[in-house]
Amino acid sequence: MRIGLLTEGGYPYVGGEGGVWCDRLVRGLDRHEFDVYAFSTGQAQEDAGWLPLPPQVARVRTAPLWTAEEDGVVHGRRARRRFTEHYGELAAALCHAAEPGTAEKPGTAEADRFTNALHGLAELARDEGGLVAALRSEQAVRALERACRAPGARRTAREARVPDLLTVADHLERALRPLSLDWYEEDGLGAVDLCHAASGGIAVLPGLLARHFFGVPLLVTEYGVRLRTHYLTRPDASPAVRSLLAAFHGLLTAETYRAASYLVPGNAHARRWQERCGADRAKLRTIHPGLDATPFTRVGEDRPEGREKGAEREHAGPHTLVWIGRVEPAKDLVSLLHAFAEVRAAEPGTRLRIVGRPSGPEGEAYLGHCRALAAQLFPDEADGPHAVGRNPVTFEELGGPGAETTADVQAGGTVTVLSSVVEGFPVGLIEAMFCGRATVSTDVGAVVEVIGGTGLVVPSRNPRALAEACVSLLRDPERRARLGAAARARALELFSVEQNVAAFHALYLETVARTPVRRPVLDGAGDPQPFAAPAEAHVPGHWTGPTPRAVPTWAVETPEPVTETVR
Repeated sequence: MRIGLLTEGGYPYVGGEGGVWCDRLVRGLDRHEFDVYAFSTGQAQEDAGWLPLPPQVARVRTAPLWTAEEDGVVHGRRARRRFTEHYGELAAALCHAAEPGTAEKPGTAEADRFTNALHGLAELARDEGGLVAALRSEQAVRALERACRAPGARRTAREARVPDLLTVADHLERALRPLSLDWYEEDGLGAVDLCHAASGGIAVLPGLLARHFFGVPLLVTEYGVRLRTHYLTRPDASPAVRSLLAAFHGLLTAETYRAASYLVPGNAHARRWQERCGADRAKLRTIHPGLDATPFTRVGEDRPEGREKGAEREHAGPHTLVWIGRVEPAKDLVSLLHAFAEVRAAEPGTRLRIVGRPSGPEGEAYLGHCRALAAQLFPDEADGPHAVGRNPVTFEELGGPGAETTADVQAGGTVTVLSSVVEGFPVGLIEAMFCGRATVSTDVGAVVEVIGGTGLVVPSRNPRALAEACVSLLRDPERRARLGAAARARALELFSVEQNVAAFHALYLETVARTPVRRPVLDGAGDPQPFAAPAEAHVPGHWTGPTPRAVPTWAVETPEPVTETVR
């Protein structure tokens, strides 16, 4: 099978979002062939280069979303008229779409209007060679203004001023850049058996166009729902800008959910958001992200031979609570520090290790605040008048002394704690489960789904409940051992790389099996490949054989790709 993997700011770039799970997926499915179509998000990402690619990656084509050079395409009068018509229809769909939170389901007039306009712009770009100049032109801004002033437009759209129109037009220009690419050819995306978008949003556009032009089935994975992210961004923008951009991403998401053969959320939390955003339940297939359990095997399988002996060994030294993650306000380390004050009162000698790097300038400021709070809550302690005291709370980074890896940190901990008020899929919690550690977590995001019954879960922003749960585990070594063993077994069953790869392999086969054959597949001898045609194709009737499709004239001459590497 030939898979077209679509990414935005991720694989194959080093450090890209979602790059790790994509790399594990590609390497795990070595029987298939992958063509990677990737959008970069900045010069720094391109300068960092790519991950080492396995041999099953046959081709990589990239394009920047952060910049677009003039393509030199000059539209004639007829092409300009077509552009004004389609762009005006797209703008009208944005101005008439329902407000966020009351969005109409796919299939409404606005959704159809948006889809037809998007396809019209894509066909114009294919016929004329691109839309870069047209999307940046005054013609686009005027079409957007007419749509905002037209009868029936929403109040927020009618209130848009010239700066608002320029902002929205600029955003649409960046979002629609994929329409001008030369990826939509018979030997490009038209040659793959399946398009797999590694995220929602702009990364899906090539898959939507491959489906429109060639009938290629589309599979979309969303470990974080992009539409929810767009609703929460641009808080300082004017109401008109927020409303129009939310309408664009809402309609793009509706078209994505309508056109995709299957939607793959990474957890029940993301699944609920997809359903709330209009996804059809029949298309949803939850596949949890796969993590490599190998680095944690030594710690996870290092179990005491007997419970009594294990209890004696655990009580030989002071208890240690461990927190690992990115330092930022959403992790609510302030509540954790206040909870730890109550833990120390109940269990003197307990220590707290906070291990992680700050996330950006906001994280740096938050880390400084947490250090000051720790110094205030826990004055340095000393065993005697001539001894040097030290704070029971330590702030560390992975790779530092005594903290070479996550497994090393978990190995020295008694209980792992998660105190977040906002959390998506808690990867750090799964790593603790791989290590066989008992956990105390706040009830946010997908935590309950991940933990199951193998850890304690408390309400967020409740230091007393967090402290009581930690103390109950610190005082019961047998319970910690039972929960840790159950947590490791659950993580190995549900969150390993192997289960992730096997689930996607099965879904690939199911998707292709449900898709009508588009072209005969021949082997080296020229004979048809087995299963290349569905069983009903052998029954006499008008459905026998593939549907003939005319080859467009633009595909005869293949233009130069933006970036292409053949491996």
